[in-house]
Amino acid sequence: MRGFATRDFLGLPISEVFDMDVDDLPRFMRGRPNGERLLRAKNGLVLFASAVAPAVSLRAPTRPEPRLPRALRDLSNGDAAMERVQARAAKLAARDIPILIQGETGSGKEFLARAIHESCGGSGNFVAVNCAAIPEHLIESELFGYAPGAFTGASQKGKRGLIEEAQDGTLFLDEIGDMPLALQSRLLRVLSENEVQPVGALKARPVRLRVLSASHRDLADLVKQGRFRQDLYYRLNAATLSLPALREREDLGWLIDQLLARVEKENGETYRVDKAVRAALLTHAWPGNLRELSNALRVAAALSESGVIDVGCLPDHLFAGPVAAASDDDGELRQALSDCGNNVSALARKLGVNRSTIHRRLKRLN
Repeated sequence: MRGFATRDFLGLPISEVFDMDVDDLPRFMRGRPNGERLLRAKNGLVLFASAVAPAVSLRAPTRPEPRLPRALRDLSNGDAAMERVQARAAKLAARDIPILIQGETGSGKEFLARAIHESCGGSGNFVAVNCAAIPEHLIESELFGYAPGAFTGASQKGKRGLIEEAQDGTLFLDEIGDMPLALQSRLLRVLSENEVQPVGALKARPVRLRVLSASHRDLADLVKQGRFRQDLYYRLNAATLSLPALREREDLGWLIDQLLARVEKENGETYRVDKAVRAALLTHAWPGNLRELSNALRVAAALSESGVIDVGCLPDHLFAGPVAAASDDDGELRQALSDCGNNVSALARKLGVNRSTIHRRLKRLN
């Protein structure tokens, strides 16, 4: 191949230069006997060849984590349990799948439902119905509406029900476990047939909506007791999202700041929380969860002097338990642990709480 420059061979099929095809290249890989790695060119020249396999990455390319919609992202700040809920909710929001939200009273079930609604990009309304708050004799007409003059006292114009108000949007049924059995069968028809029939009406009307429901009760247990329809239960909980209780959340300090910021916006004032108050808020068990915390901050803001929230501004019930009473400052909880020989289990038994509760509170105080 004298008289030719290297560039003359670039781009040529290998079979035009050598007595071989591209499929024969593995014969010249390193590790094979030298005698088998001789390569003959078209002009008769014999060369010693060494083929090197290209580097191949066996790892799949990393894909960036999908960014959460703003409404869901704003629900937490570093709590692992909430982050799992948010990630699942973001995926489910893009699908027309019924979701059952479970969690203690006041744990933020409606906040999550609204965030899912805002994340799905629908054009309709978010309509929340508290099934435990509407009187049983009114809930049927409130949900399904009624035809003109359907019953004594009914408007002659009739009334559009809450289900129809959620057309092309989201119907959120809070405390669904308290819905009367008779209405459960009518709700099941709405979900199955995508239609609603107002009280006293002769014809059903088509309706299309997303249904989210919530309960602090164990619906599966209510099904076993015969107090909740099994077919409706399976229709509602195609997917379940379980919210952690406030006392279990690792971002409690952030939540306090967020809720206080709302109080400041409502009142048009700025508040300063002293150290003892913050310790009390961080160590309280919060059986009422976010609702209880929000109310406590509103009361504290109302009782504050010159924008300073001190211990005297907090509701009395925050100091009713042994842990709350010992939370004027972060040193008292540590002193209680020291009195128990730094034995977390012993302190948990003394205070009547779980060991994990003590660990979480110490972590927050640190």
